[in-house]
Amino acid sequence: MKLTLITGTMLIVTTAASSARNFTVAAFANVRSHTSTSSSSGVLKIRPSFFSRSASTLSMSSEDEFDYDYLVIGAGSGGLASARRAATYGAKVAVVEKGRLGGTCVNVGCVPKKVMWNAASIAETLHDMKHYGFSGYDSDAISFDWSFIKENRDKYILRLNRIYERNMANSGVVNILGTAALADGGKGVVVTPEDGSDPVTYKAKNVLIATGGYPTFPEGEGIREHSISSDGFFELEELPAKAVVVGAGYIAVELAGVLQALGTDTSLVVRKEKAIREFDEVVADTLDDEMQRQGINIYRNTNGVEKIELDSDGLKKVTLQNGEVIEGVDAVLVATGRSPLVEPLNLPGAGVEQMNGGQIVTDDYSATNVDGVFALGDVCGNVELTPMAIAAGRRLADRLFGGPEWKDAKVSYEYVPTVVFSHPPIGTIGMTEPQAIAKYGEDKIKVYRSKFANLYYGPWQVEADDKPKSAMKLICAGEEELVVGLHVIGMGADEMLQGFGIAMKMGATKAD
Repeated sequence: MKLTLITGTMLIVTTAASSARNFTVAAFANVRSHTSTSSSSGVLKIRPSFFSRSASTLSMSSEDEFDYDYLVIGAGSGGLASARRAATYGAKVAVVEKGRLGGTCVNVGCVPKKVMWNAASIAETLHDMKHYGFSGYDSDAISFDWSFIKENRDKYILRLNRIYERNMANSGVVNILGTAALADGGKGVVVTPEDGSDPVTYKAKNVLIATGGYPTFPEGEGIREHSISSDGFFELEELPAKAVVVGAGYIAVELAGVLQALGTDTSLVVRKEKAIREFDEVVADTLDDEMQRQGINIYRNTNGVEKIELDSDGLKKVTLQNGEVIEGVDAVLVATGRSPLVEPLNLPGAGVEQMNGGQIVTDDYSATNVDGVFALGDVCGNVELTPMAIAAGRRLADRLFGGPEWKDAKVSYEYVPTVVFSHPPIGTIGMTEPQAIAKYGEDKIKVYRSKFANLYYGPWQVEADDKPKSAMKLICAGEEELVVGLHVIGMGADEMLQGFGIAMKMGATKAD
């Protein structure tokens, strides 16, 4: 196998294979598919993601050695953070990805969601402006153009994709385009190019699985055919006039809040009594009240959707398991759960242990039961948050490549701050009240509560009960009143949580 560097284009790896193998140089295959390349000279083309390395590092290992010190499967936030950190220690690193760089968070998650949350927040401010002496909201002077924000949001995401690619290049990380699977027995990674050419097997001393997850649909007549997932939300070309959001988790309440604020007649369908039931009751109940105040129709105790049909006008008819029917619906958004993206990985063949739901089992150090194979992020189903995956990825790279001083490096999954960008936003860290009672005992717990209208609503000349509320709860344990749980909902809760998160990590008490 021989390496040839073609300046400014790509690295050519010449092989003895009789048929051509090539990876497209397009960083974003589904956006710039016209840039795909082909070859008839029996070469393997890899995207130019490592030109910052010296010439001495551009030689493959001999056949009985490893091709890479670290091969990462999945170019999401956790995988890329780990790969780039490993490269800083001089490790020879590659990342395998078949889609756009950045994973769920950048492309169909946190980032575009926050853009839409910002748009919805501006809409709410415009609605409120009359309380501060501004007029014109009810005139034709103010309008909202969904296609405008979608186009500019998508351009922003594309720019982030390119930044990720440049960062990889600057870090000296090889970027391989294709679908990866572990070889039988976990010895090697088989990459299948997207163009259908022959698979290529790489040997790596350490392999990280960071493939994330994907949205799932419940069973039922017409549900998959006539609904969209949270991914599909970002493909909508126009604002639906009437929408049904199915689900009780944070994704469901976030997108329902965005749609309602931007002018969609929005219904939220939950299986039981209310949404975000796993959160502390102070935020779940307050959000429930606020969603109703904003005009979201909540269908409760439905046990989910039975079927979705199209009527003669092309609109959707949603029949719930409890017999209720919602008609004349433009869009049905299903956000009932996510699954780990493990199907292509050949985990059973490699002997990697999984949970019943498919999640990969790891220890505190992100190690699987197979020597040299690691996993982190949503594919493990622990704490499914982007900053958590980034932290876990960096600690793993530190431990593997950072020398003896990092031999015990690992991430802590305790007291992880979480923000839900609902309307209003939620910030939470630590235990709920029932969890604290279960751990410490009811007699060892003291709870402090507060509910109030934010100063922002002070000038509003409306009844006090009609003003949006903020709510806070502090859960303390023991005589020293160690803070073990903090939950807040209301304007600014998302930013407020950062300082509290640091304090609780440092063992803050109520007196602190």
